[in-house]
Amino acid sequence: MQITDYELFEVPPRWLFLKIETDAGVVGWGEPIVEGRARTVRTAVEEVMNSYLVGKDPHNIEDHWQAMYRGCFYRGGPVLMSAIAGIDQALWDIKGKSFDVPVYELLGGQTRDRIRVYQWIGGDRVTEIGAEAKQLADAGYTALKMDASNQMRHLEPPEAVGDVVERVRHVRDVVGDGMDIVVDFRGRISKSLAKRVIAALEEFDLLFVEEPVLPENLEYLPTLAERTNVAMATGERLYSRWDFKPLFARGGVDVIQPDVSHAGGISELVRIAAMAETHDVAVAPNCPLGPIALAASLQVSAYIPNLLVQDHGFDIYPAPKSAADHYLHDSSVFEFVDGYLSPLDGAGLGLEIDESAVRKRSRQELDWSNPIWRHEDGSIAEW
Repeated sequence: MQITDYELFEVPPRWLFLKIETDAGVVGWGEPIVEGRARTVRTAVEEVMNSYLVGKDPHNIEDHWQAMYRGCFYRGGPVLMSAIAGIDQALWDIKGKSFDVPVYELLGGQTRDRIRVYQWIGGDRVTEIGAEAKQLADAGYTALKMDASNQMRHLEPPEAVGDVVERVRHVRDVVGDGMDIVVDFRGRISKSLAKRVIAALEEFDLLFVEEPVLPENLEYLPTLAERTNVAMATGERLYSRWDFKPLFARGGVDVIQPDVSHAGGISELVRIAAMAETHDVAVAPNCPLGPIALAASLQVSAYIPNLLVQDHGFDIYPAPKSAADHYLHDSSVFEFVDGYLSPLDGAGLGLEIDESAVRKRSRQELDWSNPIWRHEDGSIAEW
């Protein structure tokens, strides 16, 4: 079998899909994306496909991964690793379809029968957050994630810390003690302020706090961890096992959150999870993306033994039609029951893409980018 061609489709709301074709008629799909940098990643994928992968046997996934990563003098980072990630997903999809088994069977089989999931709740007002939290609780979720705050200065007065506490308190009051709550700091809070905020949130018995410091400042994570009993999570903006290596060496992390579309794909996510297992660290894969990325992440989550909970970025419980439904022949493959998804047991990633819908919607003009936030004095703030 040989790879003969490929196509890329930028589709709403902010996703990039990759289709890889073979001379045997087997097609694989992947989702290489950096949110807000779709066109940059698209170019990186095209360079890899044109210079190396077209004409190769798609079954040699590990050799291709090593060539894509080590074949360049400059390596790593969000763009290159996301390009590799989407290609890797598509290659696993092809291999699973070739053997008529889900990817998790090729990895070594299931370690669980169902996969616990959480969803992010938005809203700027406390009442909006509470309403969304109740909706998720009523739908059957047992875990949810919320932002701690909007932009924060390096140090803030007690009122600002109190606002964060009030947001979390309201959600806890709405959903009760049976719901696990994750509070995402998103790197918006300095290490100095994080000490105060985390201490103030201890009363809510959180599942974990996410990105309490920026990934550029992870050397301060052990110090924060020593001051609290709240579990520390990070890793959404780390892109390979080599990025995670110093994190594990320093300690202070309880949960890692690698993303299957940013951290080198299925192949690398499995390796990162194995590294985490040797350090008694749980895995909560990040995945605020589209259906192909979620399917790929679920294949890993079905296999790894140290899964804590799986993130997802679109509605999967009974609700109005979600963005992902537009691209699938059958969205019911995401079977949500009582806060869990079933492993996708179809061949490959377990999805059937509606290619005609993908083509149609890819003709729309897209230019998604994250907003630029500023503090009251006009300086740039973390988004």
